[in-house]
Amino acid sequence: MNPDLELDLDLACHVNVLVADVEPRALGEALRTLAGLGYRRAVLPPLDSGATDAAALRALFAGSGIAPITIAGQSPGADVSSEDPDEAAAGEAALRATVDLTAALGGDQMNGVPYGLFSHPTAPVSAQRRDRSARAVGRVADYAHERGIVMTFEVLNRYETSLVNTAAQAMEFAERSGSEHLRIHLDTFHMAVEEADLAAAIRTALPRLAYLELGQSGRGFLSGGAIDLPVLVSRAIDDGYDGRWGVEAFSRGGLIEPVADMLAIWRSPFEDGRGLAEDALRVIRRGWSDSTAGRRAQRRARGATV
Repeated sequence: MNPDLELDLDLACHVNVLVADVEPRALGEALRTLAGLGYRRAVLPPLDSGATDAAALRALFAGSGIAPITIAGQSPGADVSSEDPDEAAAGEAALRATVDLTAALGGDQMNGVPYGLFSHPTAPVSAQRRDRSARAVGRVADYAHERGIVMTFEVLNRYETSLVNTAAQAMEFAERSGSEHLRIHLDTFHMAVEEADLAAAIRTALPRLAYLELGQSGRGFLSGGAIDLPVLVSRAIDDGYDGRWGVEAFSRGGLIEPVADMLAIWRSPFEDGRGLAEDALRVIRRGWSDSTAGRRAQRRARGATV
């Protein structure tokens, strides 16, 4: 593996790896750090579209050379999967508002959990509720596409939703949406709970997969945990994945308390956010270098220096 060989992958890192919130001074430093390491994008925490100074935040991103990725979500009273028409309509309006915020920030991708509440479910979801959610999300995906924004939806584990837990369910949900533009976001942290074969799950979602997020089993450094991420990266590339990659990790000491509680982050698996971001790049590079494309690039580089 040649560490000097350029890693030509579109990489994003969640800002909570480095900072707890979007306070301008700290966020600006975090964005410059990510840019210096070679990341192209930063994932923001969920923002209040009505209370966010989009112009100032856009300028902060533009000055750093990093592009933003937003996160959309639902809340009690604004949930597209609700049986209450007013609540469902409010949920769709909230998603459209996040699309508009994404455009105002200069972003071209919106991730998140747009299909229902992020919660601790106690019952399965009916087919009618799933269909209602899918159609609403599909309409918003088309709305986003018209504004140059790719909308993805994240597949969560069973402890955070009962609506979409696997890659196969995600493909079915996307088809039910009626939108050609809705894309899938897989996260290895959640996949390790739900999928018997992570590489096979990625292949299942490949026709609509636009964001593959790498997170370890313990939410800490990507090089330490139950998931063999370099192998997974290598297999995904060899299977034809050419979309964006994400890095996500959470530590209680680096989050504001309500967010840590919501995500069930009860301990601090890391304290050095920059170190984690650097470690993640080494893990990704190792997987890339073992892929067919990576080996080919290294052979070309060796030939050019002979």
